[in-house]
Amino acid sequence: MLASKINKLWDKFQQKSLDADDLKQHSTINEVIEMLNLGEIRVAENNAGKWTVNEWVKKAILLYFAESDNQVMHSSLGNYYDKIALKFHEWEEQDFEEAGFRVVPGAIVRHGAYIAKKSVIMPSFINIGAYIDTGTMVDTWATVGSCAQIGKNCHISGGTGIGGVLEPLQANPVIIEDNCFIGARSEIAEGVIIGTGSVISMGVFIGASTKIINNMTGEITYGYVPPFSVVIPGVINEGNFTSKAAAIIIKTVDEKTRSKVSINELLRM
Repeated sequence: MLASKINKLWDKFQQKSLDADDLKQHSTINEVIEMLNLGEIRVAENNAGKWTVNEWVKKAILLYFAESDNQVMHSSLGNYYDKIALKFHEWEEQDFEEAGFRVVPGAIVRHGAYIAKKSVIMPSFINIGAYIDTGTMVDTWATVGSCAQIGKNCHISGGTGIGGVLEPLQANPVIIEDNCFIGARSEIAEGVIIGTGSVISMGVFIGASTKIINNMTGEITYGYVPPFSVVIPGVINEGNFTSKAAAIIIKTVDEKTRSKVSINELLRM
Protein backbone atom coordinates (compact mmCIF):
# COMPACT_ATOMS: atom_id res chain seq x y z
CA MET A 1 0.00 0.00 0.00
CA LEU A 2 1.26 3.45 -0.94
CA ALA A 3 -0.05 4.98 2.28
CA SER A 4 1.90 2.51 4.40
CA LYS A 5 5.12 3.11 2.45
CA ILE A 6 4.81 6.89 2.74
CA ASN A 7 4.07 6.72 6.47
CA LYS A 8 7.17 4.59 7.03
CA LEU A 9 9.34 6.97 5.00
CA TRP A 10 7.90 9.93 6.92
CA ASP A 11 8.64 8.35 10.29
CA LYS A 12 12.22 7.54 9.29
CA PHE A 13 12.73 11.05 7.91
CA GLN A 14 11.37 12.60 11.12
CA GLN A 15 13.68 10.37 13.16
CA LYS A 16 16.56 11.50 10.91
CA SER A 17 17.39 7.93 9.93
CA LEU A 18 16.76 9.04 6.32
CA ASP A 19 18.08 12.20 4.70
CA ALA A 20 17.15 13.95 1.45
CA ASP A 21 19.64 11.88 -0.57
CA ASP A 22 18.15 8.65 0.80
CA LEU A 23 14.67 9.80 -0.19
CA LYS A 24 15.76 10.11 -3.82
CA GLN A 25 16.06 6.31 -3.92
CA HIS A 26 12.36 5.85 -3.23
CA SER A 27 10.13 6.02 -6.31
CA THR A 28 7.04 5.87 -4.07
CA ILE A 29 7.12 9.64 -3.46
CA ASN A 30 7.21 10.50 -7.16
CA GLU A 31 4.46 7.96 -7.80
CA VAL A 32 2.16 9.73 -5.34
CA ILE A 33 2.89 13.16 -6.85
CA GLU A 34 2.12 11.85 -10.33
CA MET A 35 -1.18 10.38 -9.10
CA LEU A 36 -2.05 13.77 -7.60
CA ASN A 37 -1.19 15.41 -10.91
CA LEU A 38 -3.61 13.08 -12.73
CA GLY A 39 -6.39 13.36 -10.15
CA GLU A 40 -6.16 9.67 -9.25
CA ILE A 41 -5.77 10.50 -5.57
CA ARG A 42 -6.46 13.67 -3.61
CA VAL A 43 -5.60 15.17 -0.25
CA ALA A 44 -9.21 15.14 0.96
CA GLU A 45 -12.24 13.10 -0.08
CA ASN A 46 -15.95 13.41 0.58
CA ASN A 47 -17.36 10.11 1.82
CA ALA A 48 -21.11 10.09 2.44
CA GLY A 49 -21.13 13.83 3.09
CA LYS A 50 -18.13 13.83 5.43
CA TRP A 51 -14.70 15.09 4.43
CA THR A 52 -11.73 12.86 5.23
CA VAL A 53 -8.15 14.13 4.99
CA ASN A 54 -5.55 11.73 3.61
CA GLU A 55 -2.66 12.73 5.87
CA TRP A 56 -0.27 10.39 4.10
CA VAL A 57 -0.72 12.34 0.85
CA LYS A 58 0.27 15.57 2.61
CA LYS A 59 3.32 13.77 4.00
CA ALA A 60 4.25 12.64 0.48
CA ILE A 61 4.15 16.26 -0.73
CA LEU A 62 6.44 17.40 2.09
CA LEU A 63 8.82 14.51 1.39
CA TYR A 64 8.80 15.53 -2.28
CA PHE A 65 10.04 18.98 -1.28
CA ALA A 66 12.70 17.38 0.90
CA GLU A 67 14.02 15.07 -1.82
CA SER A 68 13.91 17.55 -4.70
CA ASP A 69 16.77 19.87 -5.62
CA ASN A 70 16.37 23.42 -6.84
CA GLN A 71 17.00 23.72 -10.55
CA VAL A 72 16.66 26.26 -13.33
CA MET A 73 13.38 25.83 -15.18
CA HIS A 74 12.75 27.50 -18.52
CA SER A 75 9.44 28.75 -19.87
CA SER A 76 8.16 31.31 -22.35
CA LEU A 77 7.44 33.61 -19.40
CA GLY A 78 11.01 33.50 -18.13
CA ASN A 79 13.33 31.36 -16.06
CA TYR A 80 12.56 29.93 -12.62
CA TYR A 81 14.64 28.37 -9.88
CA ASP A 82 12.53 25.94 -7.92
CA LYS A 83 12.06 22.37 -6.76
CA ILE A 84 8.74 21.72 -8.52
CA ALA A 85 8.19 21.89 -12.26
CA LEU A 86 5.22 23.65 -13.80
CA LYS A 87 2.34 21.39 -14.78
CA PHE A 88 2.40 22.33 -18.47
CA HIS A 89 6.13 22.67 -19.09
CA GLU A 90 6.25 19.72 -21.51
CA TRP A 91 2.66 19.79 -22.78
CA GLU A 92 1.79 19.89 -26.47
CA GLU A 93 -1.54 20.64 -28.15
CA GLN A 94 -2.67 17.02 -27.83
CA ASP A 95 -2.09 17.06 -24.06
CA PHE A 96 -4.33 20.11 -23.64
CA GLU A 97 -7.01 18.62 -25.90
CA GLU A 98 -7.06 15.40 -23.89
CA ALA A 99 -7.12 17.27 -20.57
CA GLY A 100 -10.19 19.20 -21.74
CA PHE A 101 -9.77 22.47 -19.87
CA ARG A 102 -8.72 25.97 -20.92
CA VAL A 103 -5.68 27.76 -19.55
CA VAL A 104 -4.90 31.42 -20.29
CA PRO A 105 -1.39 32.91 -20.68
CA GLY A 106 0.00 33.97 -17.33
CA ALA A 107 -1.55 31.11 -15.37
CA ILE A 108 0.95 29.27 -13.19
CA VAL A 109 0.05 25.73 -12.12
CA ARG A 110 2.53 23.56 -10.28
CA HIS A 111 3.04 19.89 -11.06
CA GLY A 112 0.99 17.83 -8.63
CA ALA A 113 -2.13 19.98 -8.94
CA TYR A 114 -5.15 18.52 -10.73
CA ILE A 115 -7.51 20.38 -13.05
CA ALA A 116 -10.64 18.64 -14.33
CA LYS A 117 -12.36 19.00 -17.69
CA LYS A 118 -14.31 22.13 -18.67
CA SER A 119 -12.43 24.23 -16.12
CA VAL A 120 -11.06 27.65 -17.04
CA ILE A 121 -7.80 28.85 -15.53
CA MET A 122 -7.21 32.58 -15.95
CA PRO A 123 -3.84 34.19 -15.01
CA SER A 124 -3.70 32.80 -11.49
CA PHE A 125 -1.57 30.57 -9.27
CA ILE A 126 -2.48 26.99 -8.33
CA ASN A 127 -0.19 25.16 -5.93
CA ILE A 128 0.79 21.51 -5.59
CA GLY A 129 -1.86 19.18 -4.17
CA ALA A 130 -4.75 21.44 -5.18
CA TYR A 131 -7.78 19.81 -6.82
CA ILE A 132 -9.94 21.83 -9.24
CA ASP A 133 -13.08 19.92 -10.19
CA THR A 134 -15.16 19.98 -13.38
CA GLY A 135 -16.43 23.26 -14.80
CA THR A 136 -14.77 25.57 -12.29
CA MET A 137 -13.28 28.95 -13.19
CA VAL A 138 -10.27 30.29 -11.33
CA ASP A 139 -10.30 33.97 -12.24
CA THR A 140 -7.51 36.50 -12.69
CA TRP A 141 -4.95 36.89 -9.87
CA ALA A 142 -6.69 34.33 -7.69
CA THR A 143 -4.43 31.99 -5.72
CA VAL A 144 -5.35 28.42 -4.86
CA GLY A 145 -3.09 27.22 -2.07
CA SER A 146 -1.45 23.86 -1.53
CA CYS A 147 -3.90 20.96 -1.16
CA ALA A 148 -7.02 23.18 -1.44
CA GLN A 149 -10.06 21.33 -2.76
CA ILE A 150 -12.38 23.19 -5.16
CA GLY A 151 -15.64 21.54 -6.22
CA LYS A 152 -17.58 21.37 -9.46
CA ASN A 153 -18.98 24.45 -11.23
CA CYS A 154 -17.45 26.95 -8.83
CA HIS A 155 -16.33 30.49 -9.58
CA ILE A 156 -13.25 31.69 -7.73
CA SER A 157 -13.31 35.42 -8.45
CA GLY A 158 -10.45 37.78 -9.25
CA GLY A 159 -7.90 38.32 -6.51
CA THR A 160 -9.38 35.68 -4.22
CA GLY A 161 -7.04 33.81 -1.89
CA ILE A 162 -7.73 30.16 -1.07
CA GLY A 163 -5.31 29.23 1.69
CA GLY A 164 -2.87 26.33 1.62
CA VAL A 165 -1.79 23.86 4.29
CA LEU A 166 1.97 23.44 3.93
CA GLU A 167 3.10 26.75 5.43
CA PRO A 168 2.04 27.50 8.01
CA LEU A 169 1.37 23.79 8.49
CA GLN A 170 -2.38 23.22 8.83
CA ALA A 171 -4.26 20.05 9.73
CA ASN A 172 -7.03 20.40 7.15
CA PRO A 173 -7.12 21.92 3.67
CA VAL A 174 -9.58 24.59 2.62
CA ILE A 175 -12.57 22.97 0.94
CA ILE A 176 -14.95 24.78 -1.42
CA GLU A 177 -17.81 22.43 -2.22
CA ASP A 178 -19.74 22.23 -5.51
CA ASN A 179 -21.54 25.20 -7.10
CA CYS A 180 -20.02 27.88 -4.87
CA PHE A 181 -19.28 31.49 -5.79
CA ILE A 182 -16.37 33.14 -3.99
CA GLY A 183 -16.42 36.92 -4.45
CA ALA A 184 -13.50 39.07 -5.54
CA ARG A 185 -10.69 39.72 -3.06
CA SER A 186 -12.12 37.33 -0.50
CA GLU A 187 -9.85 35.08 1.56
CA ILE A 188 -10.77 31.59 2.73
CA ALA A 189 -8.04 29.97 4.84
CA GLU A 190 -7.08 27.67 7.73
CA GLY A 191 -9.15 24.63 6.79
CA VAL A 192 -12.49 26.43 6.43
CA ILE A 193 -15.19 24.52 4.55
CA ILE A 194 -17.64 26.40 2.33
CA GLY A 195 -20.80 24.32 1.93
CA THR A 196 -22.41 23.42 -1.39
CA GLY A 197 -24.06 26.23 -3.35
CA SER A 198 -22.91 29.04 -1.06
CA VAL A 199 -22.27 32.58 -2.24
CA ILE A 200 -19.45 34.49 -0.54
CA SER A 201 -19.64 38.22 -1.22
CA MET A 202 -16.72 40.41 -2.25
CA GLY A 203 -14.10 41.03 0.42
CA VAL A 204 -15.07 38.37 2.96
CA PHE A 205 -12.22 37.00 5.09
CA ILE A 206 -12.82 33.67 6.84
CA GLY A 207 -10.23 31.79 8.88
CA ALA A 208 -10.54 29.15 11.58
CA SER A 209 -11.10 31.76 14.31
CA THR A 210 -13.47 34.01 12.35
CA LYS A 211 -16.94 34.19 13.84
CA ILE A 212 -19.58 33.14 11.32
CA ILE A 213 -22.84 34.71 12.45
CA ASN A 214 -26.21 33.55 11.15
CA ASN A 215 -28.16 36.80 11.00
CA MET A 216 -31.44 34.89 10.85
CA THR A 217 -30.92 32.79 14.01
CA GLY A 218 -28.11 34.53 15.91
CA GLU A 219 -26.07 31.32 15.95
CA ILE A 220 -22.29 31.74 15.92
CA THR A 221 -20.07 29.02 14.42
CA TYR A 222 -16.47 28.64 13.29
CA GLY A 223 -14.78 27.04 10.29
CA TYR A 224 -17.86 25.97 8.36
CA VAL A 225 -20.33 27.84 6.16
CA PRO A 226 -23.54 25.78 5.75
CA PRO A 227 -24.76 24.90 2.24
CA PHE A 228 -26.60 27.57 0.25
CA SER A 229 -25.55 30.43 2.53
CA VAL A 230 -25.15 34.02 1.34
CA VAL A 231 -22.28 35.56 3.29
CA ILE A 232 -21.19 39.21 3.53
CA PRO A 233 -18.38 40.88 5.51
CA GLY A 234 -19.29 42.35 8.88
CA VAL A 235 -18.07 43.16 12.37
CA ILE A 236 -19.07 42.13 15.87
CA ASN A 237 -18.81 44.46 18.87
CA GLU A 238 -16.36 43.15 21.46
CA GLY A 239 -16.88 45.98 23.95
CA ASN A 240 -14.32 48.50 25.20
CA PHE A 241 -14.66 50.39 21.91
CA THR A 242 -13.28 47.43 19.92
CA SER A 243 -14.81 45.26 17.26
CA LYS A 244 -13.70 42.19 15.32
CA ALA A 245 -14.23 41.19 11.73
CA ALA A 246 -16.92 38.56 11.20
CA ALA A 247 -18.67 36.79 8.35
CA ILE A 248 -22.44 37.32 8.32
CA ILE A 249 -24.88 34.82 6.81
CA ILE A 250 -27.68 37.11 5.68
CA LYS A 251 -29.93 34.56 3.95
CA THR A 252 -30.02 31.31 2.04
CA VAL A 253 -29.47 31.36 -1.72
CA ASP A 254 -32.63 32.15 -3.69
CA GLU A 255 -33.32 32.38 -7.41
CA LYS A 256 -32.47 36.09 -7.47
CA THR A 257 -29.06 35.43 -5.95
CA ARG A 258 -28.41 32.45 -8.18
CA SER A 259 -29.22 34.46 -11.32
CA LYS A 260 -26.57 37.03 -10.35
CA VAL A 261 -23.78 34.49 -9.85
CA SER A 262 -24.67 31.73 -12.33
CA ILE A 263 -21.79 30.41 -14.39
CA ASN A 264 -21.59 31.04 -18.13
CA GLU A 265 -21.47 27.73 -19.97
CA LEU A 266 -20.29 29.52 -23.13
CA LEU A 267 -16.95 30.16 -21.41
CA ARG A 268 -16.50 26.46 -20.67
CA MET A 269 -17.05 25.05 -24.15
